[in-house]
Amino acid sequence: MTAQQPQDYATRAQEPTAIPAEWPADTAERFAGYGILGVPFRSGHYLAFRHFPASSIGPGYRAVWLRRPDRQWTVYADAPPQLSCARYFGAALDAAVTTEATIGWDSPSAATIAVPGILDWRIELAPSPTTRAISALAPRMPARWWRDERVLRAMGAMTGPLLRAGKLRFSGVVPNGQTFQARPLRVWTVRSAAATIDGLDAGTPAPLPEQEHLGGFWLPQRGLFVADLGVRFPSTAGTAQRPEISTETRASRP
Repeated sequence: MTAQQPQDYATRAQEPTAIPAEWPADTAERFAGYGILGVPFRSGHYLAFRHFPASSIGPGYRAVWLRRPDRQWTVYADAPPQLSCARYFGAALDAAVTTEATIGWDSPSAATIAVPGILDWRIELAPSPTTRAISALAPRMPARWWRDERVLRAMGAMTGPLLRAGKLRFSGVVPNGQTFQARPLRVWTVRSAAATIDGLDAGTPAPLPEQEHLGGFWLPQRGLFVADLGVRFPSTAGTAQRPEISTETRASRP
């Protein structure tokens, strides 16, 4: 049997049968899809990507997270801030821009992600013995474990070193005050990445001198792609953004 490739999971995440017709009856806000947890670059840039076709609060969306070398964060999303990542991470951002964000698969394990006028980012994904083991074991975990804070803390503490990715956390508190719980069932490493950001080459992937985190969400020091990803925000904490955060809407190219 041929092993499922990243593109297979990305395609499946967009099928109508993959989007829950009804979310469980609790107050948690939920998202389902896939994404690149993050890729650090030697230049000091950091990139991450989320595609959540399923959202319990509105339409699905795509979002690119960009940290520039001056450590300022911008999220570019094709849904407004109140319905996308800035709803939870806005207090740590310098700007939230509503614009086109796209992903195109060049092969079953390679993709190009783009934000018009800002970013052209090419990635190639590959499994490793560790990611294969995680991808085999994670789907077999009982559903209740993914809501157990003790289990999630232990998983994060174990998985980060195993993947050589620094600190990882599957639960915690995001900058806007909500609690989160993440359930990544399939994992690949980013074997190679190249990006042009603001017209400049971002250089080669390399760990940052100091690992980045946004609140209690730690960004890996090594490129990781996750699929069959579910994220829930059990807390109903306030979602107000910082008063000084810049929000912008950019028209897509014709």
